[in-house]
Amino acid sequence: MADSLRALVVLIALAGSGGAVLAQADAAKAADDCEAAVSDAVKRMRGSSAHEVQFNKARRSVTPSGDEETTLKGEGRYRGAGGASMPFAYSCALNTKTGATSGVVFRELAVAGDKPFAPDLTHVSVSDCEGAAAASLKSQHPRADRIVLDSESRQLKPAGDRNIALEGRGAVERAPGMNAVPFTYRCEVEPRSGRIVSVHTQL
Repeated sequence: MADSLRALVVLIALAGSGGAVLAQADAAKAADDCEAAVSDAVKRMRGSSAHEVQFNKARRSVTPSGDEETTLKGEGRYRGAGGASMPFAYSCALNTKTGATSGVVFRELAVAGDKPFAPDLTHVSVSDCEGAAAASLKSQHPRADRIVLDSESRQLKPAGDRNIALEGRGAVERAPGMNAVPFTYRCEVEPRSGRIVSVHTQL
């Protein structure tokens, strides 16, 4: 009887250990899936000039943000135009029940020695840009409700053809009653006329 009890205890211990290993494997896969989504977002937002996207796995951090949602944050870098190394930070919302990625946000970090970008905004309307981003999101998701833009996330950057790019983040309910999910937007403006050249949004 004693031998049978010891054998049962060993089996339970092994089963528990296996469960922990499985949980760690699931967490690692979810993180990898998130970073794959971030990599796609970087290439989509920066175009053909962005390549060699790499992530610093030591900088990963996971924070529960709901009963079934976890936020993964971290840092990485990609090779930009002219071969310059561009560092960035990212966050990704993960559904812990399904493993699905529900939102991706990335922002470029300042590089030592960089001069601040100070464009002429005389004819550029930030509100028009953000209004166009909200309209673009609404056209992609007609049932979208409560689109909120994070003013603190706004960033102005140089774009092609001497245009100005406004980038930022927000949150949207894809349908009434649904949980809000994060999104990013990018609006390019021709500074001399204030004309909006293009608008992109990404959930």
